[in-house]
Amino acid sequence: MNGIGPKLPLQRDDIDGAYTLIDVYAEEIKQNFKNLLLTSPGERMMNPDFGVGLRNFLFEPEPRVSGMIRQRIAGQVTKYMPFVKINKLLFNHGIDPNTATDSNVLSILIEFEVPSINLQSSLEVQAEDIS
Repeated sequence: MNGIGPKLPLQRDDIDGAYTLIDVYAEEIKQNFKNLLLTSPGERMMNPDFGVGLRNFLFEPEPRVSGMIRQRIAGQVTKYMPFVKINKLLFNHGIDPNTATDSNVLSILIEFEVPSINLQSSLEVQAEDIS
């Protein structure tokens, strides 16, 4: 069994042991970062402050919500993933191509780096991830 942590969602695997494991640090960091974004404060036992809680921002009015999300992400990364440096945080307010109107869909693209392992990567969280 050679792995850093379990790959989510859990999948049975006879090669790695009981479940499929992540064996690359970049993939583990992205998975942990996504979990930090999607976990709501109070959801994690014994650590009620953990998580950005993107679901909590679903019905907040724009443009105020972008600043709130940006601030929450920065604070949570500083506290729980201090080895990550956020280089760019972009909000994409989707336009529905069928109607050419605002679809009220928000996706977030985060470009980040982990200097200690010379990693530069990005993570995109879309509406289907949040809801």
